Amino acid sequence: MGRKWNNIKEKKASRDGETSRIYAKFGREIYVVAKQGEPDPELNQALKVVVERAKTYSVPRAIIDRAIEKAKGGSEENYDELRYEGFGPNGSMVIVDTLTNNVNRTASEVRAAFGKNGGNMGVSGSVSYMFDATAVFGLEGKTADEVLELLMEADVEVRDILEEEDTVIVYAEPDQFHAVQEAFKTVGITEFTIAELTMLAQNELPIPADAQIQFEKMIDALEDLEDVQQVYHNVELSE
Repeated sequence: MGRKWNNIKEKKASRDGETSRIYAKFGREIYVVAKQGEPDPELNQALKVVVERAKTYSVPRAIIDRAIEKAKGGSEENYDELRYEGFGPNGSMVIVDTLTNNVNRTASEVRAAFGKNGGNMGVSGSVSYMFDATAVFGLEGKTADEVLELLMEADVEVRDILEEEDTVIVYAEPDQFHAVQEAFKTVGITEFTIAELTMLAQNELPIPADAQIQFEKMIDALEDLEDVQQVYHNVELSE
């Protein structure tokens, strides 16, 4: 799983240079989740997870609070959560998660981003069966053995724990996100290099350099779309 973690880090690093877009996407997601349940992270577990994820991307507290207050205020703005699946160069697989207030616009824009960059949209389920929904945490200052012992003492089950350079990566089931986080908090660990709910490819696909250039253009085009929240793929990106 190590290479998958690198891909997540690369995606996160690329987004760190586009803060306004990150903030807007998290603001929308926080609003939607807060509106679906209690607009209080302590009473709404799904909202708490999104807020914690936002913190790892350094989303300002003011943006988080503004989105929650908007939900409390009874805004009539509504969004549909839609997932698109498709294929890129050399048979690569891509999942695109969106929040949209105009389904026709979003579908058209996603289809165009695929088609103009050597890809094509597939039907629902054509790609997602090759990915696993996963909670991923990255932290520094501990060894993999120390993290394993900590989680065992807290009776928290995880899929895998790896150590890469100075970072320990924990992979768990999505519904264990809060349990893993709380286990860390009991020993004073509240800062993470990553705390994400993601879709990890079961197998990664190496592609030639020329295809990778086109693939990255396609991913950039998808991520640039206003309604797109997350893009996942199975390509093993080379340096």
